[in-house]
Amino acid sequence: MFKELDPLLHSQLRLAIISLLIGLEEAEFVYLKEKTNASAGNLSLQIDKLCAARYIIVKKGFKGKYPVTTCKITPKGLEAFEDYVTSIKTYIKI
Repeated sequence: MFKELDPLLHSQLRLAIISLLIGLEEAEFVYLKEKTNASAGNLSLQIDKLCAARYIIVKKGFKGKYPVTTCKITPKGLEAFEDYVTSIKTYIKI
C-alpha cells in the first residue's frame, strides 16, 4: 500500500539540496549553505552522497582567485525526486 521512500532523499538536508536545485539551473555551494543553514562540513558530506548516487553533478572552478563549487541536478536526480514526492503522497492520502 505504501511506497518505499528513497533513503537517500529521506534525509532532511539532502532533500533540501535537491529541492533547491529543482528550480535552478545550478547553485553555488555558498548559496546552498546559506539557504539550508547547514555547516560547511555537513553540506559537503551530503553533496558528496548525492554526487556518488549521480543525483547531482559537482563542478569545481574559480571566480577570479577564489575557488567555487557549483552543483546541478541530473535527470536521474530529478526522476528520484519526482518518485519520492509520489511516494510521499501515498502516505498522506486519506
